Amino acid sequence: MPLFLYQARNAKGELQKGRFEGGNSTEVADHLLAAGMIPIDIRALPDPVEFNLGEVLGKNRAQSVGLVELQLFSRQLHTMLRAGVPILRALASLRESSINPGFARVLADINDSLGQGRELSVCMARHPKIFDSFYLAMVRVGEMTGRLDEVLDRLAQHLDFERRSREKVKAAVRYPLFVVIALVVAMGVINLFVIPAFSKVYAGMHAELPLMTRFLIATSSFTKENLHLLVGGMGVALLGFRGWIGTDRGRYVWDRFKLRLPIVGKILRKSALARFARSFAMASRSGVPILQVLTVVAAVADNRYYADKIGSMREGIERGESLLRTATLAGIFTPVVLQMVAVGEETGELDNLLQEIAVMYEQEVDYEISTLSQQIEPILITALGAMVLVLALGVFLPIWDMGAKSFGH
Repeated sequence: MPLFLYQARNAKGELQKGRFEGGNSTEVADHLLAAGMIPIDIRALPDPVEFNLGEVLGKNRAQSVGLVELQLFSRQLHTMLRAGVPILRALASLRESSINPGFARVLADINDSLGQGRELSVCMARHPKIFDSFYLAMVRVGEMTGRLDEVLDRLAQHLDFERRSREKVKAAVRYPLFVVIALVVAMGVINLFVIPAFSKVYAGMHAELPLMTRFLIATSSFTKENLHLLVGGMGVALLGFRGWIGTDRGRYVWDRFKLRLPIVGKILRKSALARFARSFAMASRSGVPILQVLTVVAAVADNRYYADKIGSMREGIERGESLLRTATLAGIFTPVVLQMVAVGEETGELDNLLQEIAVMYEQEVDYEISTLSQQIEPILITALGAMVLVLALGVFLPIWDMGAKSFGH
């Protein structure tokens, strides 16, 4: 029987990893669910003889499902259930209309499992790469309360929010990254082409060069002579960095570092708070118990540092502490959020107040992104000015010195 690697979260929200020998991924998912764990990732170890990279890559591309497609699925299923269409018929119709062959196979498997008497949340849990723990928890609550259509509508709204949030974060990071790349390219062109041309001119003059000019020429010569080593070193460093952030510790440190970046870090923090507030409000409003709310909110957090802090809040709640105290000790929430949590606990309107917080921070993120170019312009002008100053001093100082000596003679 094939061997599968799995990742799952237990009842306390802790990440569990291991191996399981089973006939297929469905059997592994059933085993994990029976053990009280929510599957996150299940992948088969390929047979070393029959492994075909092209087939695996093609299969992964076919089974990939984006947020837009999952949002559309949730909205369509909500509409059909609200109209009174039986869920088996609704899933069969959505499978036939799906333009993604991989997702169509997933819907077919869910439909077949439902026909065998399993619950929808259990059927979806067999495909953890598509339906995350937050989605599964919401569907499970909808099944228990008999309001699955309402839950699917809220999930569609949540997925739309997640898509817009990720687009905003990408937009916030894209411009600074472009500026840094442009500066690096400019420095490379200067080192490889501009300074060598001037160094040949100065070599023919046999004049004593200023310190700044000698430094630029030495830097240019070193870059040209060791270009292959520099490019190779950058490639190795990039691969090493990607491998490092792929580890739990590396991702935690990197996500915490990003929050401290000037300008961009402020946008990332507000976006993370908006995601937390909206996810918490939505799950709480749907009737999910608070301990499970914190577990699933931490699982969908797009920042490992925030996910760890939210997990510590759950541990505090289990010890009998109030939500306000655990949120204060977490150290990731602004005074406005803490004030809303305090009022929400007293009045029982926590979900509504957190929803308002989410809307407020979404608006602030929109404003920050719209003014991002204005905030970065001073940094960009300063960097370009410094680069031009160094270049001007290094290139033109010898000319000025020689001109001054000729004028003196």
